[in-house]
Amino acid sequence: MLIKDTSFIDKPVLAQGKVRSIYDTGDSLLMIVTDRISAFDVIFDELIPDKGRVLSSISAFWFDFTKDIIPNHVITTDVSKYPGGFDQYKEELEGRSMLVKKAEMLPAECIVRGYLEGSALKEYKKSGTVGGIKMPEGLLQGDKLPEPLFTPSTKEESGHDINITYEQLVDLIGEEDAKALRDASLALYTKVSEFALTKGLILADTKFEFGKIDGVLTVCDEMFTPDSSRFWDLNDYQPGRAQKSFDKQFLREWLETLDWDKTYPAPTLPQEIIDKTAEKYRECYSRITGKEI
Repeated sequence: MLIKDTSFIDKPVLAQGKVRSIYDTGDSLLMIVTDRISAFDVIFDELIPDKGRVLSSISAFWFDFTKDIIPNHVITTDVSKYPGGFDQYKEELEGRSMLVKKAEMLPAECIVRGYLEGSALKEYKKSGTVGGIKMPEGLLQGDKLPEPLFTPSTKEESGHDINITYEQLVDLIGEEDAKALRDASLALYTKVSEFALTKGLILADTKFEFGKIDGVLTVCDEMFTPDSSRFWDLNDYQPGRAQKSFDKQFLREWLETLDWDKTYPAPTLPQEIIDKTAEKYRECYSRITGKEI
């Protein structure tokens, strides 16, 4: 079942993102992941089969896997336990939704980079730094960094987030919270990257969002999904070039071959690109969890 939006639910939407719909259920929130896909901040008309189920199910897996490091906001993914009549949409919501606790979100994206790619590669080529931190000379695209780096960014309501230094994060939220975010982010990355290697995957980088629930730091939103992380094929890993990835990087690379200015409207996605993108999301899920979506 492909889900483009949640208009089938006869209730007001609290928030609508590029991929998710969020509903207020009183004491909690219901997060629903559609099969929409975006790239370069533009949403495409075509849907990616099973994408919503992959994202939600992978997040649920990682939230449980890392609960010894930091609390998370998940209450349940069992649709039959959803309040407010949402349980009547069991068929549509199964596997692509979760009921979560409300949190006071902190205004920062917490990014951890273990390998040189993306905006980190661009910064390194320009200034020899990553997140304002000096790096060794001669690093290649995809090289493993000397150690995982915490490189936060702002959370912008519109447009691109802005990379900031740790010192700027301290100015934004205070030293105590900044240190807590850094320590939690690095601990999460370390545990999951080590596990990923046992599954033949390299976790190149990832991002988190944190909030506070009753004053306790809590990881929220999504976690280690193909939309928030770069997973590479360990067997195909070779620094000095783009890596075989299990995320929408494949889609981005295809889009880069087009004469498109990366603004709305988005180009039409051929069926071959849709199928290959869906295949990458499914493979990421099966490699991580050992299950089929």
